[in-house]
Amino acid sequence: MISVLGAGVAGLCAATALSEVGFEVEVIAPDGAPPPASLLAGGMLAPFCEGESAPDLIVERGQAAIAWWAEHVANVELRGTLVIAPPRDGAELDRFARATRSHAWVRPDDLEPDLSGRFARGLFFASEAHMDPVAAMANLRRRLEARGVRFHGGAPKGRIVDCRGLAARDRLQDLRAVRGEMLEVNAPEVTLTRPVRLIHPRFPCYIVPRGQGRYMIGATMVETARSGPVTARAVMELLSAAYTVHPGFAEAELIATGAGLRPSFPDNIPVLRRDGERIHVNGMYRHGFLMAPVIAGELVRMMTKETANAH
Repeated sequence: MISVLGAGVAGLCAATALSEVGFEVEVIAPDGAPPPASLLAGGMLAPFCEGESAPDLIVERGQAAIAWWAEHVANVELRGTLVIAPPRDGAELDRFARATRSHAWVRPDDLEPDLSGRFARGLFFASEAHMDPVAAMANLRRRLEARGVRFHGGAPKGRIVDCRGLAARDRLQDLRAVRGEMLEVNAPEVTLTRPVRLIHPRFPCYIVPRGQGRYMIGATMVETARSGPVTARAVMELLSAAYTVHPGFAEAELIATGAGLRPSFPDNIPVLRRDGERIHVNGMYRHGFLMAPVIAGELVRMMTKETANAH
């Protein structure tokens, strides 16, 4: 028996990968525990865009996540990512292009007609994808339950795979919090069909379509462990950036806000780490949906090898 602690994206991916190769798994998710930060994610599977600030390890290994999610959930949209910048910030777009790869220069309104006349050029990362993270995680849980995996809040019965995020700071002293804030809006005057990233020297943001006129706008990156509701400053900055992309966001209805604390190590790279008999899957930073399947694959290889050696 393997007891996976935590039902965020790291825990669900770990439990899925282990269950699929025949391990007996349970998921420990106590009632009343804070919701995982992954519920507030953009759900972008954008390894090449992440290369603007992330190391090559994230870019190279994260590419496998798109196929993994497409195999496991039904709502993956393979429509690429469009990156734009206001004309005055064209140098920032050039810098983004130099820092990344697997893109092409495009006229933004050729891909998104609703942006007509607002942006002269953009970068298109055609091989990237996106999905609704809440729906994706619910889908994984249903699949696990259908396989007989039990979710409960009691004591673990087996070897522990610790995917508790920031709650694991009792054992991972170098884990820190990075706060992220997001908005969800209903914007019937806006029609975008793929994630749009706005490059801006002060207020960069991304806008992810959720269907039926809804959009997720995110996400701030603040080096703080302060929890609590989204701040007024974040709301103003994110809405201002969204308005730069399309004036229709000025008439949008603000239907949800959220703030979460991302678990992060000093180098911002997710890892699999041993702690005696306990194994940690943690430090997802902003790469949870991109890297959780990859780390889960590592976990399966490790535990399969250990099981084989034990026999």
